[in-house]
Amino acid sequence: MSDSALLSFKADTPVHFHQLSVVVPMYNEEELASDLIEAVQSALLSYPFPWELIVVDDGSSDATWDQLKLAAKAAGPHVRLIRLLRNFKQTAAMQAGIDAARGDVIVTMDGDLQNDPRDIPKLVQHLLSNDLDMVAGWRQNRQDGLWLRKIPSKLANRLIRNVSGLNFQDLGCSLKAFRASVLRKVRLYGEMHRFIPAWLATVTSPMRMAEIPVSHFPRMKGQSKYGLSRTFRVLLDLLSIHYFLRFGSRPGHFFGGLGSIVTGIGLLILTYLGILKFMGESIGNRPLMFLGFFAVVSGVQLLTTGVIAEILMRTYYDAGKFNSYHTLNDVSTPPNEAWHVIK
Repeated sequence: MSDSALLSFKADTPVHFHQLSVVVPMYNEEELASDLIEAVQSALLSYPFPWELIVVDDGSSDATWDQLKLAAKAAGPHVRLIRLLRNFKQTAAMQAGIDAARGDVIVTMDGDLQNDPRDIPKLVQHLLSNDLDMVAGWRQNRQDGLWLRKIPSKLANRLIRNVSGLNFQDLGCSLKAFRASVLRKVRLYGEMHRFIPAWLATVTSPMRMAEIPVSHFPRMKGQSKYGLSRTFRVLLDLLSIHYFLRFGSRPGHFFGGLGSIVTGIGLLILTYLGILKFMGESIGNRPLMFLGFFAVVSGVQLLTTGVIAEILMRTYYDAGKFNSYHTLNDVSTPPNEAWHVIK
């Protein structure tokens, strides 16, 4: 191992042997495609362990794919490209890269080069030396617009912290390092990439996750694919997180508890009306009777929904994996030689 290779890590903190996979989703970034590969190549040139770069073209409609192919050919076989048939969005693209990754450590980052690839060794070192399952980047000095990016991000992070219970300052930073065996226990759908730490909390302890400061740069080329509308999508996704974190493996408790409450209210109303009827009062035209009747019916429906949800959950856990994307090119596992290794 060369002296320059050791510079990737602090000498006083040993890191055991591992293989690293860097996953980067890209969409319509033709101006940055080659720059990204060159930046990662330069940052990890002296990395002391085998590594690979996986770039996923999320169905770009510009020349991103052509630029990626040229840059990957020049870099070497350790740069692997995946092309999705259409734009499946960032979460599906990230999942495609994770599925193709061979390393026991996986690092994800955005393709706009606002993340610094030179922070990757620091994240990996903190992950392995502290025996963690995830280390997230914290953009302390974020180089983004105030109204469209910073303020919505702060509000979203605060909401996510309150809902998930994770004490992270910057859950939206894509630069993260994961223990691959843990990350693969979570399947990403919809727009779940924003909440990977929260979803990981369903399979591992929050005590095994950490956050460290990383660099952040302004976008130099191309245009951002995000706007203020994503803040509203975050609010909707938070409802899903709140449900899955508490009832994801036991949906019958959620629907059953709610159904029991509603049924109980309905039965109390009908019991009260039954007593009045026994005392000789007319209850046929009372709105309260209709309320009690529909409360009982709704409660029973919620109880049966809970049973069905339990059956579906068991089916989900027993079933195989289903992908949320479709690729154009073959992403079969390449030979072991297709790693970047220091000679």
